[in-house]
Amino acid sequence: MAIGLVGRKVGMTQIFDADGTAVPVTVIQAGPCPVVQKKTVATDGYEAIQIGFQSEAKAARLTKPVRGHFDKVQVPYQRHLREIRLRGGEGEFQVGQVLTVNLFAAGDLVRVSGITKGRGFQGGPMTHGAMFHRAPGSIGASSFPSRVFRGHHLPGHMGAARLTVRGLQVVSVDPEKNLLLVRGAVPGPTGGLLTIRKGR
Repeated sequence: MAIGLVGRKVGMTQIFDADGTAVPVTVIQAGPCPVVQKKTVATDGYEAIQIGFQSEAKAARLTKPVRGHFDKVQVPYQRHLREIRLRGGEGEFQVGQVLTVNLFAAGDLVRVSGITKGRGFQGGPMTHGAMFHRAPGSIGASSFPSRVFRGHHLPGHMGAARLTVRGLQVVSVDPEKNLLLVRGAVPGPTGGLLTIRKGR
């Protein structure tokens, strides 16, 4: 894993490059993300940092252990926490340090992780007068082999799963508004929580 940020999907739009070509981009509000905890090989067996996102979390909505976790390092309460694994040569990060979109620059390649849109229960036959849409119906074989073959395609729950899209290019960075413009689509609905990491 590589250093990254937590953010929210604002939506999709398009911009025009130098030769007038329309470029589809996803607008992401990324950070600011304070470093809440630092993990090392000596104490935890691996290197990582824990970062927070959205500091408007109310103390009454956090459990006492979670509040203590923030109070111990004197970092404002955050609504979301994510852990970012580190690899050698990515620099030193200190607890309390605030990470912003300045970590990224136009042209960087990133991978974006999020929860895909939930589609509910999907599948099932929709033709030939089928009366049992989105339900399995009869799926077994006859007297032989009297069982359902493994891997049989069946309807079921679709979406609402974690997905990572790799190799997306950063088109533009707006440090004043904490916005990141990434070429192409990213997982999840508008307002969905995302993790943006450097690298493919």
